[in-house]
Amino acid sequence: MLTDFQAIMPILIVTLSAIVTMVAEAFQPKQERAPLAGFGVIGLIGAAAASVLLWGYDKTGFGVVRADNFSLFVNLIVIAVGLLTILFSPQVIERERIPPGEYYALTLFAVVGMMLMAAATDLLLLFLALEVLSLAVYVLTGIRRAQFQSAEAAFKYFLLGAFSSAFFLYGVALTYAIVGSTRLEEIAATLAVSDQAPDGLVLVAMGLLAVGFAFKISAVPFHMWAPDAYQGAPTLVTGFMATGVKAAAFAAFLRVFLSSFHTLHDSWAPMLWLVAVATMILGTVVGVVQANAKRMLAYSSVAHAGYLLVGLIVGTRVGEAATLFYLAAYAVSTLGAFAVVAVLATEEHPHDRVQDFAGLWESRPGLAALMTVFLLSLGGFPPLAGFVGKWYIFSAAIDAGYVWLAIVGVLTSVISVFFYLRIVVMMYMSDERALVPTPAITRSAVAGLTLALVAVFYLGLLPTHAIELALTSVQGMF
Repeated sequence: MLTDFQAIMPILIVTLSAIVTMVAEAFQPKQERAPLAGFGVIGLIGAAAASVLLWGYDKTGFGVVRADNFSLFVNLIVIAVGLLTILFSPQVIERERIPPGEYYALTLFAVVGMMLMAAATDLLLLFLALEVLSLAVYVLTGIRRAQFQSAEAAFKYFLLGAFSSAFFLYGVALTYAIVGSTRLEEIAATLAVSDQAPDGLVLVAMGLLAVGFAFKISAVPFHMWAPDAYQGAPTLVTGFMATGVKAAAFAAFLRVFLSSFHTLHDSWAPMLWLVAVATMILGTVVGVVQANAKRMLAYSSVAHAGYLLVGLIVGTRVGEAATLFYLAAYAVSTLGAFAVVAVLATEEHPHDRVQDFAGLWESRPGLAALMTVFLLSLGGFPPLAGFVGKWYIFSAAIDAGYVWLAIVGVLTSVISVFFYLRIVVMMYMSDERALVPTPAITRSAVAGLTLALVAVFYLGLLPTHAIELALTSVQGMF
């Protein structure tokens, strides 16, 4: 029993912090404001400490949760995403009159769902974790109830999310019909002893599960929700969705397909090869023509889902480790870029159009420099985190024989540089000046931006330790 609770300790800590946040919101006097963000920060730091202490022990809880190095590595990524989101949030909450207790509790419950997705070793528990995450993010997307655009984004996200959940659940049901179990290790053992080609029912089950995951990572053709949801949601919620949700979904995608269905790699890899290519091309090409910065970053997120799929398709330990490292590099770069957009916004103007960044170097040189670093990292410029992540994942593809997949990735990455540099050129070289006021930035936002900046340079200049941790985390996963 002690081992069971040790395995879920990081998840329990974040859950308790979310509950405490709700209770504090309910009982605080109307004239006073409890430090609700502090409860979230304390809970996330405690969960990170628990994850570090569990490193290397490979605990299993209640037979369906596994606190191995893989799930703990993902824990640290999503905890970092949650922590940065909370640090950026006070200024946005006050400006947009968002209920703080509701916002922070939902963010923490979403983090709980993310952590549980990475640790689940049963398809039914994975589905429940997916729903915990999804319901929290649906509400966060539409938390600005008075704004039509936000409500529309939440409705579209919820409607399409419900369809994807149905696909995933049908995949779970078919898998149970074939194997007689929803445990990942039992599914893997049953499929491994079969020396025959997979029958049609197995392929359909894998396809349905893949559809559920593809929606969460916004892979083509299941990306339709992303641009509208990203544009309509509060900017920080958009960054949270683009990073934390993607990290959790890819973690579950890796665990399911590279453990339970690893013996059928030759059957599902070609399908995902086509999805990855379409995702990289569409995300890049459509992103080039966007005039709204949030929609541009949404299509950037789609393209990066294609790059991350490369590591899954490769199916080697190096490919898996490259995917985890890329998730970390992508998370800090993307969340940093969305944070700059968020802190520049005012109550009257969202500051989310590309032309709104005109002349930012003269009015706010520090924020312009930060935005430049984050965008160049997403574009894959050395010596930043994004460059190392792309080099690592494309090298893994070439070593595994997926040369054409790597070529498509490199070419689309080069094209994507154009829409990142559009904002950089607008900030430094535009003759026009955006007549948009730039508000003061809170200390917590400055701290969050500083942490994101340090992480981008650390993962770019000194990636060895993080790469070694990623390699270690995938050694005993399967």
